[in-house]
Amino acid sequence: MPGPRRRLIGLAVAVTTLLVLLVLSVLVGSTAIAPSVVWDALFHPAADIDHFAIRDYRLPRTMVGLAVGAALGVGGALIQALTRNPLADPDILGINAGASFAVTVAVGVLGIRDIGGYMWFAFAGALLVTLMVLALGSTRQGRSPVVMVLAGVCVGAVLRGAGSALELTNPDAFDAMRAWNAGSIVGRPLDLVWPLLPFLVVALILAVVVAGPLDAMALGDDLAAAQGVRLARIRVLAVIALTLLAGGATALAGPIGFVGLMVPHVARWIAGPHQGWIFAYSVLLAPILLLASDVLGRLVMHPNEIPVGVITAFVGAPVLITLVRRRNVSGL
Repeated sequence: MPGPRRRLIGLAVAVTTLLVLLVLSVLVGSTAIAPSVVWDALFHPAADIDHFAIRDYRLPRTMVGLAVGAALGVGGALIQALTRNPLADPDILGINAGASFAVTVAVGVLGIRDIGGYMWFAFAGALLVTLMVLALGSTRQGRSPVVMVLAGVCVGAVLRGAGSALELTNPDAFDAMRAWNAGSIVGRPLDLVWPLLPFLVVALILAVVVAGPLDAMALGDDLAAAQGVRLARIRVLAVIALTLLAGGATALAGPIGFVGLMVPHVARWIAGPHQGWIFAYSVLLAPILLLASDVLGRLVMHPNEIPVGVITAFVGAPVLITLVRRRNVSGL
């Protein structure tokens, strides 16, 4: 089991890497802008086109990547701990699809275009699918990880198909959401982040609250109950946190997969099985993955860009394959 020294060193490396990527995310773009101009745009703004690109385009994009990455990473770690399933992920279990379908209904049927309106639909869709998958995955012997994954994949496929059909009935309403559907953090002004930020903060606080009880529950419900853990209460708080994280991230950036699956595995490999440490690493490593993928997406087809949701799959797949082949990496 990793010791405190290794965990702290790992955290320091993760923080440093994240800071570097935050800088790169502001510096790198379709147009080359000198670092001195970037500095002036951030601290001495003027009516200049380069300053506009930094303040109104790259900086919000970076902040959205930071918020969405943290939400996806902690959400993935939370659902894996809650279900005791190393294959669990808000995308694989259909939770992101539920939030995405609910947003599609809000935009296409009800004509809601403001994130302050359709984020509630994202939360509702994420919650309903979470409860549905947990119910479908329950057997007489307890929750079956295999049944839960199959249920999530089936529910997600149905909702994605229904969402696509709905989009075809009203293509004009969804033209502005094509990048959102691919999973993108481009073109999201900070005005879209502020309404969601309180919900994400509350979700992260709830994740911290349930971290210790989830460690006890990993040993079995009977043993956790004997230690005084209120199982029903912890599960309710975990589901609320997961709903806010998955729904908020989807409402802001669209359905981005793979981040919530891979990052907790990396965090568990570095920090060991303690949920508090896994959450701490996930809140750093997931934005690292998302921002690195976004920067890479700007460079691969320069001056065009690839949505971050596409890049995360290419970046994450080989890393995850390597990790799961290592002994005990996926154990929960």
